[in-house]
Amino acid sequence: MSDIVVEQPAVVEADLNYLFATGVKPATYAYEPPAGVPLRSGIYRTERVKIANARVSPPPGGLSLDRNGFELHQHASALSDFADPAAIERVYYPESEALLKRWTGAKRVVIFDHTLRDGRTTRASGVREPVKYIHNDQTFVSGPRRVRDHLPPHEAEQLLKGRVAIVNLWRPIGWPVETSPLALCDARSIALNDLVPSDLIYPDKVGETYAFVFDPRHRWYYFPLMTPDEVLLLKIYDSAGDDVARLTAHTAFDDPSSPPDARPRRSIELRSLLFF
Repeated sequence: MSDIVVEQPAVVEADLNYLFATGVKPATYAYEPPAGVPLRSGIYRTERVKIANARVSPPPGGLSLDRNGFELHQHASALSDFADPAAIERVYYPESEALLKRWTGAKRVVIFDHTLRDGRTTRASGVREPVKYIHNDQTFVSGPRRVRDHLPPHEAEQLLKGRVAIVNLWRPIGWPVETSPLALCDARSIALNDLVPSDLIYPDKVGETYAFVFDPRHRWYYFPLMTPDEVLLLKIYDSAGDDVARLTAHTAFDDPSSPPDARPRRSIELRSLLFF
């Protein structure tokens, strides 16, 4: 990409993929599906929406994880090469655990997995493409189930009596995000009837995520040209009650302001359980 600095628009318009509800539960495979089976079922339709540049047009009062469902932080990682899974777990996991505690106030953090993404067609094995369907990684059913999946039964039940949250830590890798940035929906603009449970099929189990139906009240934001020294926190699940964002919606999208010679997006997302 050219070194010429291009002024970013305050708002872009883009097509986002919303689920069209049919009454049939949609499903997505987390691995290569059996022959003849689609990777993703369900009917999706694009809706043209306005996506505000959160750097210059944030909502009144600014953005926070517990109010809007996402927030941006500055942090340079000690890890520069994300090609080695062992280095990610050895260096990046404890680094991120400390950041999550500092930024959220959680007393305990358990990182349970991560995903590398690459917009190039020549992705390394195990690396996924950016997801261009509006979703949230857990539901009100699968969120607590994640605690039981990753902790001993007695400990899990004790922890579930208190506040539990699931937060993703999302970071660009290698270079700034020039294509497929994340659009993030303000949690306060999401209604319960916008959420549609969707099966996420693994080789050994079936998880559950939320797809979203269109609602013109949704308020979308993004952070253009995020750098590897910037980190997004995304609220995926929260057992807290009123006045706290319990989840958000997010999706990669085709940014109309991307330059023609833009590099494909590379990123890493960590998924974590937070206990307060």
